[in-house]
Parts: sequence; C-alpha cells; structure tokens
Amino acid sequence: MASASPQPHDPVPHDSAPHRDSVSHPDLESQAPGAAATQGAPKNSGHRSALLGAMFLMATSAIGPGFITQTTVFTVQLGAAFAFAILVSILVDIAVQLNVWRVIGVSGMRAQELANQVLPGAGYVLAALVFLGGAVFNIGNIAGTGLGLNAMLGMDPKLGGAISAVLAILVFLSKRAGLALDRIVVALGAVMILMMLYVAIVAAPPVGEALKNTVMPEEVDFLVITTLIGGTVGGYITYSGAHRMIDSGVTGVDSVREITRTSVLGILVTCVMRVLLFLAIFGVVASGVALAGDTMAADAFRAAAGEIGVRIFGVVLWAAALTSVIGAAFTSISFVTSSAGSPRTRNLLTVGFIMVCGVIYLVLGQAPQTLLVFAGAFNGLILPFGFAILLWVGWRRRDLLQGYRYPGWLLVVGVIAWLFSVFLAVNSLAGLSKLWA
Repeated sequence: MASASPQPHDPVPHDSAPHRDSVSHPDLESQAPGAAATQGAPKNSGHRSALLGAMFLMATSAIGPGFITQTTVFTVQLGAAFAFAILVSILVDIAVQLNVWRVIGVSGMRAQELANQVLPGAGYVLAALVFLGGAVFNIGNIAGTGLGLNAMLGMDPKLGGAISAVLAILVFLSKRAGLALDRIVVALGAVMILMMLYVAIVAAPPVGEALKNTVMPEEVDFLVITTLIGGTVGGYITYSGAHRMIDSGVTGVDSVREITRTSVLGILVTCVMRVLLFLAIFGVVASGVALAGDTMAADAFRAAAGEIGVRIFGVVLWAAALTSVIGAAFTSISFVTSSAGSPRTRNLLTVGFIMVCGVIYLVLGQAPQTLLVFAGAFNGLILPFGFAILLWVGWRRRDLLQGYRYPGWLLVVGVIAWLFSVFLAVNSLAGLSKLWA
C-alpha cells in the first residue's frame, strides 16, 4: 500500500504551482503517463467536464442500492416527517463536504497523504478502512446491478451483475478513462433524476404536508438522521469526488471558489434524488397503499406507475448500483496508490478490483452478509477519523495548504458536523454485535 507524502511548501502563485499528474484529465491524456501540466491552464470545456464529473461521482457514489432501500424504509416509517430528517442530513452533509473538498483541493493531496503528514501511519489506517469497506460494499453494488437488470429486463441477476461489472471495467480500460468516467456518471445521474421526477409526479404526493414537516416535523428520529448522514458522506463516499477533482488537476488556493461550488452542488444533486424518491414513495404511502417486505421500493414504483413503474425502478436501481461500483472502485484504489504513480497502473488496478469483487459475487450469489455488517460498522469510523485529521490541517497546518488561511466559520460548522459523525460511529460499532448473534 503506497502513500506519497509530499513535503510542505511555501505559498506559490497559482500559475506556477506544480500540477500532480492526472489520472484522466481530458486535456492531459494525450500526454505521456506522468506528464505534468500547470494549474494555470486555461479553464475550458475539459476543465468544466472534470469538475462536473467529480461532482456527479460524489453524488452517484452516495446514490446506491442501499440509498434506495434506506429512503423507502424511512419514508414508510416516518411518512411526511422524513422530510425534516432529509433537511438536517443535507445541512450536515454540506458542512462535511465543504471542509473535505476545500482541504484536499487546496493542498492538492489525497486524504491518506495528508493523514500521514499530520500523524505518520494514520494515512495507512485510513486507507485500509476505506479499501476494505469499499471492496465488501462493491460486491453488494454489483449484486444491485444484477437486481436492477432483473427488474428492468427480467435478466438473471448473476448474468446482469457480470455484464454490469464488464461495463464498469471497460470504463477504466478506455484510453481516456477519466473522460469516460466523467461522462458515464453524469449521464446515469441525469437518467436517475429524470426517471425519479416522472414517478414523483405520477405518484401525486401531498407536497404541502411534506413542506410543513420539513420545518415543523410531527416526529423527529435522530438515529434516522445519523443513518442518512452515514449513507451520503460515510466511508469512501466522503472522498470520492474530492480525489477525482485533484486527479483532474483542480487544486490550489486560486481554485477555492470552484472547489466550494462543486462540493455543494454535488450534495444538492444527492439531495434532489433523495427528495424525488421520498416524494414518490410518500405519494404511494399517502394514498393508502401498504408497503412491506423486501420489495417495498419496487412495489411502490408499481403502485405509482403500473408495470412501467417496475421497469423504471429497474433502470434507477441499475444506474445507482453501476455508478456506485465505479465510484467505490475508483476511490478504493486511490487510497492504496500514490498520486505520483502512473495513471495507467491505477486504472489497471481498478479493473482488477472490480474483477475480484465480481467473481466473489458470482461465486456467492450475493454480498456476504456477515462481512457487510462488519464493513458497515467500521465504515462508520472512517468519517470521524479522517474528518478530524482534515479539520486539524485546516486549523493548524497552513504549511500543507500553501499558506492558505482557513476560514474560522468553516471550521466551526465542521466541528459540529464532526460531533454528528462521532455519534454515528458509536452507533455503527453497535452493529458488530450482530456478528455474534
């Protein structure tokens, strides 16, 4: 497991700041592997595409099979009051991502590299947590693609999972892997939003009741809120978009405005998807349809839009799972390789990562439940552990931020969000008891 440890350096003008070699920046891929570019390169369509890709990678990584199941269950459980939980979780998510993206973006270092600068060895611990959790959950993501194609086309789930894994592999085998990654996550993200918008409209939810409960909830469930936070900024998801951003060359003090805007928009994309899914399910529940069992989400789509609703559910589930496969693989490998290494090598390692996860799924037929519980519990440790280190960098390590003076207000909201993450970690560790049941 390699982790580069760049030395602290003095502030330098944006135009002369060294650019770490790109995994896949569209405008750099014609260069030889490891070729450098300057941070002062013109901001063109390729630059905007990379930022859009980073934003959607973070958003679609959060929108996985668990996201759909979780939102459905909580909507059935809380009804209109779930709107308040969504609002609070979004505010915390924004506080987390604003800090994570800014520290990583300004420093130009990956999270594990910063951790090793602050506390030698801490980066390796963080990398191990992310990699192991990402590997286990990626088996579940591949299983989700199989279930999605089954609902969409009636395809055998194992065959659907295998085909989807091959599609994910082709993204990273592409000569312009970064451009392919950016485009597929943006396209699938847009498909999910449009599909969910249609179902939310035909479900005809009582929007007024939902809006009222957004600010005056009939019920508040703190555990639901922390679960939502863990699902949108927990584990590898916290770092997926930020790592993609710096690999595409958007780093440094002069990029703060872009970094901030992209991080917030990424959370808002996740928010839109969560709200649309909530409204669709809420419309069905409010109409008197009873949802229960393991197929609540599919049943809700069927109740809202008939047989076409089931097909739409399949498309949404497949798209959510496939983008999560790509996001988990990219981020997991970014934690166990050096940012100074060859982009081609990283892409090949990512291909191997997906292949291994795919083979395990085909052999087992599903994600190993015991390992999911284990990974889920330790996944909750990643956010408070890694986030604390990044906040420390913002507070005390200007040398790692090119001399940038970190905003005090951002540290304050970051600490508040960190306290939520600690509560989440304590609750996630309780999940380990299931292993001994």
